[in-house]
Amino acid sequence: MSRVVVAACRGPFVATIDQIAPDKSISHRAAMFALLSDRPSRVRNFLQGEDTLNTLRIVEQLGATVEYNGEEMMITPPEQLREPDDVLDCGNAGTGMRLFCGLLSGVEGSFVLTGDRYLRGRPMKRVTDPLRSIGARIDGRESGNLAPLHIRGGALEAFRYDSPIDSAQVKSALILAALRGNGASRYRENLLSRDHTERMLRGMGVTIETDAEGWIVITPPNAALDPLDITVPADPSSGFFFAVAAAIIPDSEVLLRNVSLNPTRTEAYRVLGEMGATVEMIETEDRYEPIGDIRVAYNGKLRAVDVSRNIAWLIDELPALAIAMAVAEGTSRVRNAAELRVKESDRIASVLTGLGNLGIVTEESADGYAVTGGSFQSGTVDSFGDHRVAMSFSVAGLVAGVTVTDTECVETSFPNFYALLEQITKVQL
Repeated sequence: MSRVVVAACRGPFVATIDQIAPDKSISHRAAMFALLSDRPSRVRNFLQGEDTLNTLRIVEQLGATVEYNGEEMMITPPEQLREPDDVLDCGNAGTGMRLFCGLLSGVEGSFVLTGDRYLRGRPMKRVTDPLRSIGARIDGRESGNLAPLHIRGGALEAFRYDSPIDSAQVKSALILAALRGNGASRYRENLLSRDHTERMLRGMGVTIETDAEGWIVITPPNAALDPLDITVPADPSSGFFFAVAAAIIPDSEVLLRNVSLNPTRTEAYRVLGEMGATVEMIETEDRYEPIGDIRVAYNGKLRAVDVSRNIAWLIDELPALAIAMAVAEGTSRVRNAAELRVKESDRIASVLTGLGNLGIVTEESADGYAVTGGSFQSGTVDSFGDHRVAMSFSVAGLVAGVTVTDTECVETSFPNFYALLEQITKVQL
């Protein structure tokens, strides 16, 4: 699927979306964290996307057994993680590569992490440098900045790391390394980034606390962790594409079922509400994660908004949010978002190029951009191999009709995205 044509929506829609892709971040972690126990973990609703399936294959290469029983997956860890006889292919998953760097740094053995051509071009020093500062032996192209990365795992030191960036991937890699340190480690960031790792590891028995100065204190466990027994919720980042669709198509409404309501994952919905859309959240359960439904409805033309805080909480939703900004009244601005430069693509450049192709006026800065609301024109947009860019501009197609190229990447996170979009408009694959 290299090219998708999305037709303009002919009228309002009302939809209940209960087949949103399972959460990608939690699926990655569920597969990896199962290796930290000495008993089988039960995982339901695991994302069957390319990225997470690559992570699952790596878990098997490290010695785990994976068995399916209908919707449930059982991951049985080995007595000891084994040294693989081949490279570990993360595909397109930056989360997979960065978290495995942390997990494997403290494991005796030799491990080579690689990925597709896009992942091999993404910077990894943000993870490899702090890991090397605590004794990890990691090398790769450009002195460990680019994959393939070689990890010679072994003993690690306890550390105190004050992170210059707010990144859940960096934080998670350091926390996983801290589990094999020789004492309590401390990690701090300016703004709490997405906290799935802390929540899930606490649920498995790890002591992770935050002190009065904002340091996250991780105490290495004395024994194997409790196994997971988790149902992966629907991904709010994936659901957000349909939230934007309802917010920009007059008189439309969508109900997103069984999604994570973790406050570090729903910031984009808050911003969409600030722009004028109706947004309602209904919590139904809370174990590892708060879970529930999100209702989003059109409530008139959207208003421009400035986005400069809690960036780590909505970094993945900014491409879709740019589509809402493009049809809002006034000029919206995004700042403090340099992290966008090192995602699956340079998302600042990718998004602004796409908006320009559709007739929207934008202005680029080093750490963000401005988008002046207008009217979409029909056109063609290149995804640059970035799944979130591809899906965002597919939503733009609901307004004016858009052709999106290089769309195979959508399979990495939301394989049934276009099937769901066909509930709203005509999609030609």
